[in-house]
Amino acid sequence: MSAAASALAGPGAPATPMRRGSARVLPGFNLTLGYTLLYLSLIVLIPLSALLFKTFTLTWAEFWAAVSSPRVVASYKLTFGASLAAALVNVVFGLLVAWVLVRYTFPGKKIVDAMVDLPFALPTAVAGIALTAVLAGNGWIGQWLEPYGIQLAFNRNGVVIALIFVTLPFVVRTVQPVLEDAERELEEAATCLGATRWQTFSRVILPTILPALLTGFALAFARAVGEYGSVVFIAGNIPMVSEITPLIIIGRLEQYDYAGATAVASVMLGISFVLLLVINGLQGWQRRRAAGNSQ
Repeated sequence: MSAAASALAGPGAPATPMRRGSARVLPGFNLTLGYTLLYLSLIVLIPLSALLFKTFTLTWAEFWAAVSSPRVVASYKLTFGASLAAALVNVVFGLLVAWVLVRYTFPGKKIVDAMVDLPFALPTAVAGIALTAVLAGNGWIGQWLEPYGIQLAFNRNGVVIALIFVTLPFVVRTVQPVLEDAERELEEAATCLGATRWQTFSRVILPTILPALLTGFALAFARAVGEYGSVVFIAGNIPMVSEITPLIIIGRLEQYDYAGATAVASVMLGISFVLLLVINGLQGWQRRRAAGNSQ
C-alpha cells in the first residue's frame, strides 16, 4: 500500500498487500508470450519447417542417396570433427585469455580486450583471406613452415585454424563476466587452508566457471558447424579431403538441386540439435550438482 493510501485509510486499517506485478514495465504475461511465440515462429520455426517440408518431397531412397554418398559423409566428418576440435581448443585458450583479462593489469590491456572481438566484426571472407595470406606456402608464416613439410593451408589444418579464429570470442565473452563476479575470498581461504594452486583451481574456481565454459563451448561449436566464408578460402575445398558440408549445400543449390541441398541441411540440423541437447543436459546436470554441493 502506498503512503497516501495508508494515510487515508487511518492507523487502524489493515494493510492491503500490493498486487503482484502491478508495477510491471512490460505488458502482461499473455501478451508478451504471444509476441514471443510469434517472433520465434517467424524467425526460427517457419524457415526450419520449410527446410523439412522441402526434404519430404524426396522418397526415402532419394533422401538416403543424397545424404549418404561418400563425398557427403566425408564432409560430415570434417565439419563436425573440425568444429569439435576448434571448440575444445578455444575452451582451453579462451579460458586463459579471459583469465588474463580479468586477473591481471598490464599496458595495452584495453587494446587486447578489443582485439578479442575482431572475429565478430570482421566479415568472414576477410578473415579467410587474411588467414590464407599468413598461412599459405608463400605467406608470412607458411613460407617458414613449408620447407619442413608443415602445411597449414589448403587442407584440414586450415579448416581447424579458421574455425578457432572465428569462435574464440564466444568462449572468452562467456567466461569473462563469470570470472569477474567470482569471489576471490574463496580462493584466498583455500590457499590459507593449505590448498595447492591446482586444488584451488579444480575445487574452487572450476566448479564456478564450468557452466559458463560449457555454454561457451556450445556457442563455439554451433558457430563453427555453420561457418562458410572464412573456411572456403583456406581449406582448398578438395573433395573427400578438405570439403566442408556447407560447401556441399552451396554446390547443390548452384546445380538447382534444392531437395538434395535441404536433405543434407536437414542432417546437419538434426546432428547439431542432438549435440546441443547433450551439452545443455550437461549444463543442467552441472548446475544441479553445484546447487546440491552448496546446500
